[in-house]
Amino acid sequence: MSSKTRNVLEGLVKDSSLKWLLGKQSSFDEEIDEIENSPSSGSNWIPELSPVANVVIRRCSKILGVSVIELQDSFKQEASESVKQLLVYARNFLEYCCFRALALSVGVTGHLADKMFRRLTFDMMVAWEVPSASSQKLLSVDEDPTVGLEAFSRIAPAVPIIADVIICENLFGLLASSSNGFRLQFSVYDKYLYGLERAIKKMKSQSESSLLSGVRSKGEKILEVDGTVTTQPVLEHIGISTWPGRLILTDHSLYFEAIKVVSFDTPKCYSLSEDLKQVIKPELTGPWGTRLFDKAVSYKSISLPEPVVMEFPELKGHTRRDYWLAIIREVFYVHKYINKFKIKSGVAKDEAISKAVLGILRVQAIQELGLTTPVHYENLLPFNLCDQLPGGDLILETLAEMSSSRVLDRTNKAKDIGRLQSISASDMVSQLGLVFGSSPKGSSSSLVVGEVVVGDVNPLERAIMQSRKNYEKVVLAQETVNGVKVDGIETNLAVMKELLLPVMEIGNWLLSLGYWDDPLKSFAFCLFSTFIIYRGWIGYVFATAFIFLSGFMVLTRCFSNREKSMIELKVIAPPPMNTMEQLLAVQNAISQLEEIVQDANIVLLKLRALLLSLFPQATEKFAAAIVIAATMMVLVPWNSLMLVLFLELFTRYSPPRRPSTERLIRRLKEWWFSIPAAPVVLEQNIDINKKRK
Repeated sequence: MSSKTRNVLEGLVKDSSLKWLLGKQSSFDEEIDEIENSPSSGSNWIPELSPVANVVIRRCSKILGVSVIELQDSFKQEASESVKQLLVYARNFLEYCCFRALALSVGVTGHLADKMFRRLTFDMMVAWEVPSASSQKLLSVDEDPTVGLEAFSRIAPAVPIIADVIICENLFGLLASSSNGFRLQFSVYDKYLYGLERAIKKMKSQSESSLLSGVRSKGEKILEVDGTVTTQPVLEHIGISTWPGRLILTDHSLYFEAIKVVSFDTPKCYSLSEDLKQVIKPELTGPWGTRLFDKAVSYKSISLPEPVVMEFPELKGHTRRDYWLAIIREVFYVHKYINKFKIKSGVAKDEAISKAVLGILRVQAIQELGLTTPVHYENLLPFNLCDQLPGGDLILETLAEMSSSRVLDRTNKAKDIGRLQSISASDMVSQLGLVFGSSPKGSSSSLVVGEVVVGDVNPLERAIMQSRKNYEKVVLAQETVNGVKVDGIETNLAVMKELLLPVMEIGNWLLSLGYWDDPLKSFAFCLFSTFIIYRGWIGYVFATAFIFLSGFMVLTRCFSNREKSMIELKVIAPPPMNTMEQLLAVQNAISQLEEIVQDANIVLLKLRALLLSLFPQATEKFAAAIVIAATMMVLVPWNSLMLVLFLELFTRYSPPRRPSTERLIRRLKEWWFSIPAAPVVLEQNIDINKKRK
């Protein structure tokens, strides 16, 4: 060994920045001693990489059974020139080695229970942040290292059970919540992986149990069970009937078993995979039909005469309900995705279901952490999240395209030892001992592991990033909406009046012209409008108005740097009202609304009377007017008809026509008031009375 190499290694031993790499200093000493005593120690050390990256790459080479120099040669042969550029070489080569090692490591049964595997994946993230020799100084040596979102998002999805690219950011934020959400500590990460191992064992034991053995279809696997403890049953509500029992969720259906004296009743099946127009939503329950407790899930479909409500009683909060609502919807959404994109291939279908199953396992592992931060379970489940995110349909569309292309890749029987094996969700589930269908293993295109591409982002990640940007805009917009909400009816009416002031001004101006308050202005407007209608330029007028509006917005955008006070809406707040005044205002508003509804009903009833000839004379006049109008629409050109209609409406209050117009309106009112309303008979609903009893 050269003296230069020995000095570098001695410096590594003394450098405290690597003490975190192993739980014990003795283990680290053994690794350094092995490098020092190795005849090829110089070839196993890459000067362009940081010490952290070198140690991680050497571990990867041990897992793969090849030397570091062989890994370099393989990377140079498979990677494109853009990936091998000097500025990005260190990180891309590190990703290449990490992904190849992970692809091989996850094939070992019980790898999540292996402390060395858990530590290795975390070390990969730390090394990803400081891959080159020049970046090593950025690593903090005062405390155990932590990792950021970008490193977690690159390494963790390479093992699908740990993270999914769709929910990766939300998962990281939750795991890092103990450190203000910016950096992830190994202790939390290790506990999370340990929780995953426990969740896998629990799901495996449930699927292998005798639950639903005579009911569930072949290949249907149990994902979650609740209500087995008699003190915490699940309550099923159908109409006014309630049964305590056990709720079982599989990858295709939801089952409820009512409790009998010493056993459970025959399970009821509520399908989540068939297209039955299902509606699954949170629901309120309470004694005697009252809606008091927000602790239930409502299931409705065209196959059921009425909705079924599953209640999850707990002393406080509704965490138990929220968890079940999220996982039920995840199974429903994954089958909705399968049906929407007509996924018929068994491999692609298993891949989608496995993706949902892994998401549920992650949620169960998060529950093991006992975090104080409120957990929004739907944000940790990929298909739930796609239903919420702006552009989530595009994410699912991209996912469907990638799944179909992956199926084509897996049908290729060519094998290349230098290529990276793709770790799909279905492969991951199969390796964990949870077999959902029969998903054959195969090779994929080079430099791809699961849904992550070495040195690049795949189409799914691009769709997710775009959706995230749109979501941030929606969040910012919603914050402004929440900021401008005001309390009180009078205050809201004052704000609305101020906002509608320009429209009201234009309306008042048009009414002034229509009532000929200023005959000269009204005559000029009438003459101009008549010319426009006669020449058929109405479309051009609207187009000009739209162009003017667009130009106004462009000018506003150009001068958007003006003072904020100039663009704020200033409203004079009305005097505050006490509780009694507010109640009276609400009562007056309700009374006015009731009067408006009554008047509308009277108009409809009188029209009904005209149509049914309850007042023959009025019906005859009304029918004659309709015939005249229809004849004019057929015989008179539309342009001329519009001109006549405009002149009739606009000149009726001109000085020469005002007296005749007033007489005509009076006669029309007298005719309208003389029409009787059709009779109405109110009957009570017998079914509702029975249910109340």
